[in-house]
Amino acid sequence: MADVSGTELSEEKEAENELKKRQKRPWDDLHKSGKIGITPDLPETLGFYDISAARREQREHPEDPSLTRFISAELTRGYFLEHNEAKYTERRERVYTCMRIPKELEKLMTFGFFLCVDAFLYVFTLLPLRVLLAVLRLLTLPCCGFRARTCPYCRRSSGSRLLQPAQVCDVLKGLIMVLCFSMMHYVDYSMMYHLIRGQSVIKLYIIYNMLEVADRLFSSFGQDILDALYWTATEPKERKRDNIGVIPHFLMAVFYVFLHAILIMVQASTLNVAFNSHNKSLLTIMMSNNFVEIKGSVFKKFEKNNLFQMSNSDIKERFTSYVLLLIVCLRNMEQFSWNPDHLWVLFPDVFMVVTSEVAVDIIKHAFITKFNDITADVYSEYRASLAFDLVSSRQKNACTDYSDSVARRMGFIPLPLAVLLIRVVMSSVKVQGALSYTCVFLCYLGLVTFKVLNSIVLLGKSCVYVKRANMEDKLFEKPSTAPSSSGKTPSRAEPASCPTASGESKTEQDPVTLCSPPPSSSSSVTSQPTPRTDLFPPTPSDPSPASPASRPPTPTPEPEPPAPSLPKEESEAQGASELKHRTPKKDLLEIDRFTICGNRID
Repeated sequence: MADVSGTELSEEKEAENELKKRQKRPWDDLHKSGKIGITPDLPETLGFYDISAARREQREHPEDPSLTRFISAELTRGYFLEHNEAKYTERRERVYTCMRIPKELEKLMTFGFFLCVDAFLYVFTLLPLRVLLAVLRLLTLPCCGFRARTCPYCRRSSGSRLLQPAQVCDVLKGLIMVLCFSMMHYVDYSMMYHLIRGQSVIKLYIIYNMLEVADRLFSSFGQDILDALYWTATEPKERKRDNIGVIPHFLMAVFYVFLHAILIMVQASTLNVAFNSHNKSLLTIMMSNNFVEIKGSVFKKFEKNNLFQMSNSDIKERFTSYVLLLIVCLRNMEQFSWNPDHLWVLFPDVFMVVTSEVAVDIIKHAFITKFNDITADVYSEYRASLAFDLVSSRQKNACTDYSDSVARRMGFIPLPLAVLLIRVVMSSVKVQGALSYTCVFLCYLGLVTFKVLNSIVLLGKSCVYVKRANMEDKLFEKPSTAPSSSGKTPSRAEPASCPTASGESKTEQDPVTLCSPPPSSSSSVTSQPTPRTDLFPPTPSDPSPASPASRPPTPTPEPEPPAPSLPKEESEAQGASELKHRTPKKDLLEIDRFTICGNRID
């Protein structure tokens, strides 16, 4: 009896458990009976199947998924752009920036192009006149008397130097041009043209690329050679025998200008062969080389300073290409006896080359600014930096000529290009008779007039750009005038360091004080720089002036307490640390180291 009662109790418990399960999950029986068609994949919530969700889904989608419902869903699907407003606003600004790039870039290119024109015309117009004035000063030297203390005519003391540093540099430039031009007469342009024309198209394409690379390397190193010559010829010297060091520098400069002129001549000959080819295949290949430049520049990381370097390089390349096209047109017009009809034959090819240059520059700069998040307003800063160079070269404290400043900033050295252009013009145009010489003189007067007009317009525009960029205060910063120590040898004398844009010199020196602006802006721009008499010791016959070592410092209106002196090692370490800290924070005006390789990434 006990067993029977136990089994009954167990059966009752099982029945109760099954009843409870059915109450919790009543759809199992319905699914087994087939009364409703519930899909096996029901919505699962925490391990349980929700029958209400399944029934709701079944009411919403009474049929199986079909192509019609998918297409209707795709046609009626919507979205809201305002949910990501910042992202789309940024994309729109990028489009606006790309649309502004051509205008801002061409403003910079036009301004830089006329800066190169001004520096290039200076070699033909004002440089001969300046050399003539320097020679006249040397010829009038006996009027002063070698023993006279002061000349009664020119009021020049016999102890002062014969020529000013700027005149010495002008004479050296004139001598370099005369020697290189005489050496260029031994180079046969026609033989070089036919030698290049006999090569295959692929060889000419490789030669042209090699010439472009060599031109950049020559430009980057050439201005260093010329600067070394100028400083060696004008630095303070204690003994006359130290002037012998000018001779090897001068020979090196002549050799460089001659080689660079031959390089540009080969480049012009290759371009002339491309113009005169029958199928124009070489010209097409050479123009396609410009588009290869986009691939090498667009996908690199560029900062503002790197973009400034590349912009200066593009300005120089565009001006050089225009001069090469002028040389090609002169040679072709000479071959066709200056027939005006042949000029229209050359016009389509010239237009194609110029258009490809402009298009490549616009596309390259547009995508570089897009990928590096650089605004289009940066080109106005670049233009103000170039304008600052022009205005500062007209100041009293100018430390370099403007043509040399353009060469350092853009890598454009006008001497080799001027030598080649003079050689081509004189071989293409025959000057015979008084009428021809009269035309040459009138042409020279026209070039002088155009140069003066261009300089006036550029100077006015530069003043506007400098004022708009709030860079006027930097124009009146005085360079340091600390004399070199007497214990150093003349070859190691420290050059006068010019002020940078931030008012700091490149070497450790006294704090720079700001000069008060001159009474009129015109006098500060056009007046001659004052010579630095503290670099040169006075004559022994004149006991009144003190030597540079014993000369007291010039008193200032409000003297400040002197800073505590530091040992030499500590001062050098401090200067090195300050220079190290200033290196990453470069200003645009401090980038003047031959930016011909503009796509270099620091």
